[in-house]
Amino acid sequence: MQERQSLFNLTGKVVIVTGGSGALGTAMTRGLAEAGAKVAVLARNSERLAAIVGRLSDAGLEAMALQADVLEKDQLLRARDEVTEEWDRIDVLVNAAGGNVQGATLAPGESVFGLSETALRRVFDLNLTGTILPTQVFGEEMATRRLGVVVNVSSMAADRAITRVVGYSAAKAGVENFTRWMATEFARVYGEGMRVNAVAPGFFIGEQNRSLLIDADGRPTGRGQTIIDHTPMGRFGEPDEVIGTLVWLCSDAAKFVTGVTVPIDGGFSAFSGV
Repeated sequence: MQERQSLFNLTGKVVIVTGGSGALGTAMTRGLAEAGAKVAVLARNSERLAAIVGRLSDAGLEAMALQADVLEKDQLLRARDEVTEEWDRIDVLVNAAGGNVQGATLAPGESVFGLSETALRRVFDLNLTGTILPTQVFGEEMATRRLGVVVNVSSMAADRAITRVVGYSAAKAGVENFTRWMATEFARVYGEGMRVNAVAPGFFIGEQNRSLLIDADGRPTGRGQTIIDHTPMGRFGEPDEVIGTLVWLCSDAAKFVTGVTVPIDGGFSAFSGV
């Protein structure tokens, strides 16, 4: 029994979490650190980074801040050097950076033919390019040792047609395809020690979607209630509920798992709506 429990132990693992200052990213960062990992939190906002790393340090957990933009390769290379200088290596990359862009979502009554090209390019960059570039930069360090794990963050929008959400859905579908492609490439070229998977959160309340899903009194909006009605568990997710699946994918307990996307959605993806 002791040997089985140790498979989930991340003690000493060096983990980078991009987008680590968001609602889910913050929960992921804390969960990984509590599982024993040394966590480098990568985001653009220095104040948020300092607050997150400060809270982890106050709790006796090991963490460092990496101020960088996932769309700037030079900044990512600098961040890689900071981590390897401090902790010698990189074991895990969690690509949690991403999010929607307002202009890439249809407003009520708006035609798809009028969508902003600029907004569409931005949402593709933020979610897809912002996953590919960190994987290239940090994955290269892992490949030199032929050992490493990448976990990408997809969405229910990648596999289901969700009204109005156009650009984000297409971008996250690209993330899932990239997950499968990179899993195959890493394993075939660098060996079985290199794994790539993804998690697909269902509906969680964050800064970007709060006003869309809940009203000022904390009750579901019409759209929020529709989502709850199509979620067998009958509620939105809590950020901490992503942690268990993430830790499993990062650990040796999942060492024969690669190229998959795991839903964390309260059954949303399983339900036909009937």
